[in-house]
Amino acid sequence: MPTETRPPGSRRRLGIFGMLAGIALIVVVITGIRSREEASAKLRQWTDDQAVPTVAVALPDAKVSNPTLDLPGRLEAYYRAPIFARVSGYLKSWSADIGARVKAGQVIAEIEAPDLDQQLLQARADLASQEASAKLSEATLTRRKTLIASNFVSMQEIDERTADLSNKLASVKAGQANVERLEALAGYKKISVPFDGVVTARDTDVGALINAGGGSGPAMFVVSDISKLRVYVNVPQTYVPAIKIGAKAVISMPEYPNRTFLATVEASSQSVDVASGTTRMQLGLDNTKGELMPGGYANVKLSLQRDSVPLNIPSSALIFNQNGLRVATVGPDDKVLFKTVTISRDLGRTIELASGITAEDRIITAPPDGLADGDQVRVSGGKGDVKGSNKPEKVSEKQDAKG
Repeated sequence: MPTETRPPGSRRRLGIFGMLAGIALIVVVITGIRSREEASAKLRQWTDDQAVPTVAVALPDAKVSNPTLDLPGRLEAYYRAPIFARVSGYLKSWSADIGARVKAGQVIAEIEAPDLDQQLLQARADLASQEASAKLSEATLTRRKTLIASNFVSMQEIDERTADLSNKLASVKAGQANVERLEALAGYKKISVPFDGVVTARDTDVGALINAGGGSGPAMFVVSDISKLRVYVNVPQTYVPAIKIGAKAVISMPEYPNRTFLATVEASSQSVDVASGTTRMQLGLDNTKGELMPGGYANVKLSLQRDSVPLNIPSSALIFNQNGLRVATVGPDDKVLFKTVTISRDLGRTIELASGITAEDRIITAPPDGLADGDQVRVSGGKGDVKGSNKPEKVSEKQDAKG
């Protein structure tokens, strides 16, 4: 059987077709390899990008949001006198009950002291006896002196009579002083008021046994001058320099929910209580109308006078761990730098810092777990972008006081 032979042109076309098929296969293989390499590179890039945390940053707010400090306080009478008895006995009568307005020198009670009355009678009798003895001694000395010229008496006797008269006169003075002491003591049987005010306490009644002195029981009466009140407030040590003597304060009371009263800072204890870390300050409050009561609770809003503008940051930016209280900042190279801070005031959503950062620091508002110094981060929105914060404004001292 004869063998079929292809024409030379057909074989040439088959060779060209095979060559083209080989080239196409090679192109497909190369394209596939390059596609996989590009996909792998993109995956590596995406993985690397995901390894760098994205954070939101904010600049510290340098505008004072609240230039006042609210603290609990306690009202006290400007003058307060617990009245105790100076003599022992039984209460005969009293004439001023709690709430009564009294005047200085007004008698509000009287005590019966029969034993004191008898002591006074005895002292007067002793004084009379001593005066009589002194008169007799003086008369005897005078008569003896008339006999000196006749040598009837000696100078020794004259000296003895003179000394005896001196002793008798000294006894008279002692007796007189004792009588005056008992008379003064008897005057305390009437209880009088030391200054104008209000009787704010009475702890006695007719017939009650009264013991002299102030250490054996409660006071009979308490008289308070409430025309002006003292307001005592314990100020945390951090704020003491910002509260000046003469500064104004606003007082609000539970019994007057829609009213406020103006007070003035008058004095400071100039010391810090070790237990509470506070300094006691005294404010003066006018109470001419008698609307406020001593012993009452008050809310005191103190005006702060700062020498510098404080910085506020979101409370979520604080990190507290074994390294202390810190915040995470982002440097110019987008790397993390932790800074130790000190809190001045906790305002809820924001924290007022006393130290640790500057107005130019970019604060990470919500730092992720595991963040460490030197870690590379990506600031959300692009490099250098600051979300949720305006640049800090320069606030003058006058503006600071106004808030």
